[in-house]
Amino acid sequence: MTELRKRMIRDMQLRNFSIETQNSYINSVMGLVKHYRRSPDLISPAEIQDYVIYLFKERKLAAGTCHVIITALRFFYSVTLGEDKDRAPIPEIKNYRRLPEILSGEELERLFSVTKNIKHRLVLMTAYSGGLRASELVRLKATDIQSDRMMIRVEQGKGMKDRYTLLSKRLLAELRNYWKIKRPNLWLFPGRANRQMTREMAYQIYVKARKKAGINRKGGIHTLRHCFATHLLEAGEDLRTIQLLMGHSSIRTTVRYIQVTSKTIQGTKSPLDLLPNSKFSGN
Repeated sequence: MTELRKRMIRDMQLRNFSIETQNSYINSVMGLVKHYRRSPDLISPAEIQDYVIYLFKERKLAAGTCHVIITALRFFYSVTLGEDKDRAPIPEIKNYRRLPEILSGEELERLFSVTKNIKHRLVLMTAYSGGLRASELVRLKATDIQSDRMMIRVEQGKGMKDRYTLLSKRLLAELRNYWKIKRPNLWLFPGRANRQMTREMAYQIYVKARKKAGINRKGGIHTLRHCFATHLLEAGEDLRTIQLLMGHSSIRTTVRYIQVTSKTIQGTKSPLDLLPNSKFSGN
């Protein structure tokens, strides 16, 4: 491990960054290093800017992905190297937010039914039932399923915060059957060699099931978290409760689900139908 890498890791640890964030930041800087095949402290500001253009134009990475890489580079140069922003002028970029594609109840049932592997099916059902992020899902332990209170404990979620979310009666019955068959030791859904399942594996479980179910919608396993919030909102649950269940720091993050609820859209009349002479003749 190089001295610069050690310094960057120490800087992140001092700020209590999660392991996922640390790995993401390190990988982002390593991408720059591999691109120029030089130590990052020998890469000029103009070259950093050219690299950002390369990410967009050549690799065609999404704005959100580029935003993470740029944030990591800005941290490395301004914090670890202690350079001011004029020395390493890494531009801010506009992060376009796309509305998630929401699965219907029928599509979700199809997704679950085609997944014959019991562990894989429970991974998908738990993600949807509790509105969990992939990083939270793979860290679940059997002790986090609190059947006496009908809650799932989410330990050290995004922002290093603990919270509780819903435990479905249907999910609990499925988990009890799964427990009898698999008897997991530490992790509720272990990966290879009983190690913690990776987020990539959880993603692949979802993508494989989605294709098998014939669901032609974009998005990965995070789609199930979006479905959780949207379906609760359509069922009449209030935004503040959904915010707490999902662990959103700001209610503004939760509010965006109003834009994708069928209840909101279907319950609103088009202005064309409100005009005085808007009788539809059918001709």
